[in-house]
Amino acid sequence: MAVYFNKREIVVPGQLLAEGRYRPSYGTYADREGKVYSAVVGLAELRGNTVKVVALEGVYAPRQGDLVIGTITQVVGNNWRVEIGGPYGASLHANNALRRPYKDDISYYMDIGDVIVAEISTYDRVTGPFLSMKGRGLRKLEGGMIMHVSPAKVPRIIGRRGSMINMIKDLLGIQVVVAQNGRIWVRAKDITTTRLAIKAFRMIEEQAHTSKLTDRVKGMLEEELAKLEEETEEETDDKEEEMEDKEE
Repeated sequence: MAVYFNKREIVVPGQLLAEGRYRPSYGTYADREGKVYSAVVGLAELRGNTVKVVALEGVYAPRQGDLVIGTITQVVGNNWRVEIGGPYGASLHANNALRRPYKDDISYYMDIGDVIVAEISTYDRVTGPFLSMKGRGLRKLEGGMIMHVSPAKVPRIIGRRGSMINMIKDLLGIQVVVAQNGRIWVRAKDITTTRLAIKAFRMIEEQAHTSKLTDRVKGMLEEELAKLEEETEEETDDKEEEMEDKEE
């Protein structure tokens, strides 16, 4: 058994990563001899005896179990057609989104233009992805805004065991849904906080290949929040001075 890369080393397609009792995962493949190679340009990782490569760039390729954010483009019978990015449109049947009994006209519940968060329940290249909204947190999204990032950077935005995204949510006090198809829904208390969240996500996207990124993003946000607090205090002081001048 042997591993031929360092932790989070940037590797290229065809590069030998490991041989022996190692299993290929995302971004890798194995030959008949059991040697594992990189299939994409990305960061190589080893988890137990599983080798994977997190792609640095790439379009969205649907997989069963993926969380996706999509926009309804058609209502046909008991089905919604949903745009989720990538090469295929997705389909969501009313039975996989609503409790029975439901109205014949399902546009009463969700219509063209509505944005939803759903899960890919089944997928093949012939029929395309089928979606489900029968799970925790799967719903029509109200308010907020959607930003787009490279799907390849989503694992870095989420972080190990959610470390990155939870840190951002806690610091900014925002609601966030990060989907595997490279879409992020953000709902914040004001536009300033929304802009800070966008700045954080763009920073992660641009520096995804670097180490200690969580600490740097946290530092950036804390610095920006401190500046905002100072500005607020200055505005409050100015208003108090104005009030005192008027009273005099």
